[in-house]
Amino acid sequence: MKNETHVLARIAAVFTVKAAALAAAVSLSTAAGAQETTLRLVSAFAENSTYALRLQEWAKEVNANGKGVLQINFIGGPKAIPTFEVGNAVRTGVVDIAMSTGAYYTNVMPEADFLKLTQMTIAEQRRNGVFEAINKVWNQKGNMQYLGRMVENQPFHLYTNKKIDKPDLTGQKIRITPVYREFFQALNASVVTTPPGEVFTALERGVVDGYGWPIGGIFDLNWHEKTKYRVDPGFYDAEVSLIMNLPAYRKLSDAQRGFLEKQVLALEAKNDFWVKYAADEIARQQKAGIEVIKFDDATAKAYRAKAYEVAWAAAEKQSPEVAATFKPLFSGAK
Repeated sequence: MKNETHVLARIAAVFTVKAAALAAAVSLSTAAGAQETTLRLVSAFAENSTYALRLQEWAKEVNANGKGVLQINFIGGPKAIPTFEVGNAVRTGVVDIAMSTGAYYTNVMPEADFLKLTQMTIAEQRRNGVFEAINKVWNQKGNMQYLGRMVENQPFHLYTNKKIDKPDLTGQKIRITPVYREFFQALNASVVTTPPGEVFTALERGVVDGYGWPIGGIFDLNWHEKTKYRVDPGFYDAEVSLIMNLPAYRKLSDAQRGFLEKQVLALEAKNDFWVKYAADEIARQQKAGIEVIKFDDATAKAYRAKAYEVAWAAAEKQSPEVAATFKPLFSGAK
């Protein structure tokens, strides 16, 4: 209880600092008879990141299409709400919507990190019942509505400054989020948790030898300047999604809710962008001098399989019932 009070106090403090910006957005409260609602949106990622730039483009499109129905006020990135406090900000209604990856709000619900294990597109998830299953858990445990996924086809990789010839990280200090914790520990790494904004300095000072991150995005943070190797193959799939405070979602009118869902589907329809983005990032990393470490076929297959094995084992310990529900759904098993 003390922990939660402390977190909420920190969120409230940050929120107060941003009061001027937030005052411009009257979330779900309008003058009598008014039909337009404004929702407050934040990003767990830096405002100049590819993720956040695409989010801001989407918000502009929503506002252009939603006059008289629904508007979005983009408040900012981690300077508005710190990365690891975004989940609590959504849960408690400090903000209405956030773009985040599940690993950043496991302090609200450990199940959020399970989303990395989905092995199908968001379009398939909507067709086969996965989307509904996710929302059932998010509603109950996070006081959230899982609106949709705006990043896919972005496998995670291990990046390191120490060359390896087998999947063994003995003696290496690796920066992690909950995404990689169990897998990198299973590879004998010493793990360190830091916000993305502190990783460059940690690499520069030798506090960490490497890090886990998707195939794209290291240039947004200038980490390429301090990175020597990328290990292939990748594993999991980077999940960056939109989550919304559940009471705020339910308070929308049918017209507003329908409009918002239509806009999210339009955003998801652009997710093919990430396929080309990944290819471009691979070429860019090569040009920047980042060398690729590849294992033989059998070792690579075992490496990737181990990533899923240890992640599901951890999920089953953290939330047995949810893991039992999600595992067959996420793999597409019948």
